[in-house]
Amino acid sequence: MSEKEREIRSFLGAVESRAADNDDQIHLVGTPIVFNQSTDIGGWWEEVIEPTAIDEETLRDVRLLVNHDFSGIPLARSRRNTPNATMRLFLRPEEVHMEADLDAKNPKAVELDSAIKRGDISGMSFAFLVDGERWDRLDSDYPKRTITHISEIFEVSVVNEPAYSQTSISSRSLESGKKSLEEARAALESARKRSAKIAELNQRLEEIQR
Repeated sequence: MSEKEREIRSFLGAVESRAADNDDQIHLVGTPIVFNQSTDIGGWWEEVIEPTAIDEETLRDVRLLVNHDFSGIPLARSRRNTPNATMRLFLRPEEVHMEADLDAKNPKAVELDSAIKRGDISGMSFAFLVDGERWDRLDSDYPKRTITHISEIFEVSVVNEPAYSQTSISSRSLESGKKSLEEARAALESARKRSAKIAELNQRLEEIQR
């Protein structure tokens, strides 16, 4: 991608409220990121995130928000991702698992907990920056994008039910992916033209040497 832009992905049925160790906390568990899951991105392309796209360092300072709202105070944060952090992110072979302890005296946390228990909010999402990807099936109307490395995770959010069955993306995030797709197709076309030119030159050289 010529200019890196923040992208957002959301997953259904990824957050729930669990019993906390004490009355001062609200305990949430969820799955903001899923690996090796084929996801339709607005009908434009298929997308998969490789398990090796994220490492432990990427999870060291991530905020927990609601609907990606940066205007408020984070409900929790994975500072250094230690056991004492208010949010812990665990890198697993199939996903990134989240556990967060929210302040039960925080009205926003209480409101969120109630919405999750009622089933009004059931998804999780994350905002990230891609710096490694691979495109396949570029000649088709439905290419495949494999995300091979994520350089930064800005935040994970508890979100309203996504618009798509598996994922929801903002229009800005979609445009970022489209730009990457256009660049990949342009690079492929350029490589084909170079190959054709080399083949032509080789053919001429062979004719001269005869």
